[in-house]
Amino acid sequence: MATDIFETRESQVRSYCMNWPATFAKASGPYQWTEDGTRYLDFFSGAGALNYGHNHPELRDLVVDYLANDGVTHSMDMKTPAKRRFLETFERVILEPRKMDYKVMFPGPTGTNTVEAALKLARKVTGRQHILSFTNAFHGMTLGALSVTGNSMKRRGAGIPLTNSSKIPYDDYFDGDMPDFLWLEKILEDSGSGVDKPAAVIVETVQGEGGLNAARMDWLKSLADLLRRHKILLIVDDVQAGCGRTGRFFSFEEAGLYPDIVCVSKSISGYGLAMALTLFKPELDVWEGGEHNGTFRGNNLAFITAARALELFWSDDSFQNQLGERIKELRDGLEKIAEHVPGASIRGRGFLTGIHFPNPDTAGKTAAEAYKRNLLVETSGPQDEVLKLMPALNIESEDLQKGLAIVEESVLAATGNLGEPSRLRAPR
Repeated sequence: MATDIFETRESQVRSYCMNWPATFAKASGPYQWTEDGTRYLDFFSGAGALNYGHNHPELRDLVVDYLANDGVTHSMDMKTPAKRRFLETFERVILEPRKMDYKVMFPGPTGTNTVEAALKLARKVTGRQHILSFTNAFHGMTLGALSVTGNSMKRRGAGIPLTNSSKIPYDDYFDGDMPDFLWLEKILEDSGSGVDKPAAVIVETVQGEGGLNAARMDWLKSLADLLRRHKILLIVDDVQAGCGRTGRFFSFEEAGLYPDIVCVSKSISGYGLAMALTLFKPELDVWEGGEHNGTFRGNNLAFITAARALELFWSDDSFQNQLGERIKELRDGLEKIAEHVPGASIRGRGFLTGIHFPNPDTAGKTAAEAYKRNLLVETSGPQDEVLKLMPALNIESEDLQKGLAIVEESVLAATGNLGEPSRLRAPR
């Protein structure tokens, strides 16, 4: 099939298609098919935007039926039955069982939109400008989000100085050699530190792009306690780690946190449709009408699939319990695979998990070998030194084991050890 138009007309800013040059024409569940019918197992899941796989049949049929009956697609922030159904379902299925009282804002359709809204709101509420974020953080590609992102290559893309933010050490950044939050506590308590009190601290519980660094629950609790004492807002960026990817709907639930502001996007629509939420405590709702808006914040197709996805997967504990079993399968398999490479270790949490290799080149070589074997898997980290796995949350055990077998063979190929006996159990 012709691909010249992609090379001659599309910008060089492309990335994923450089490593995966196939032209994908069809997708269902955990699989994609190319134009020539070749099937690929997808452990990328739209960078985490497809937590329930491709084209879930019930969600697909909802979209088809909605369009066939001339349902409103684009509505800005106007009221529609689709938006009402989503808000009612989100309140009933997600907020009320967790005893969370959040206002819901639709800031625009992407992850960086919700981060921008969170930063803007924190500054407006507190009257302070400075934001603290963490080493190796990634929060999006617009200017405000880039200012709290750690990756130097992505920051350079801004083209201007990125101001009003500072970076502080993420959990275990100093390998346990320095007490947690020592610097932050000192500067907040010292009136002569010369550092202005920040409006907020923004944190990912698992740094998806930063190398799958997963914060300990005690570290997250200590951070929240420190900020509460100093009246600094806590923003949790749950764009990639949320919507079930780490095992529970919100990635911070296990720590018992109630953040002031939560950023949600990627898989909230349940179908890969553009949608984002900014959640915040009611007392922070100081916006004036139209003070923050966006043309595509009323995506009704996303509202209808999001509401149904919440009902299908989060109305009770059954899906979460099944997900827990799959997470154990994934981690057990990765631990066995890592044994092939001295010094390799497991990073991440839940279905946002991968292998860190002592030689940074190994992860990229493994991903390339996996693509040759019809598995889509990406890399993560400052040097792309982590092989990052994000299967669909509802993947069947058979497909998960099939993917792990490909990962193992790819690791062996990348390290020149093809022929070593497998450490995995045979796929059922």
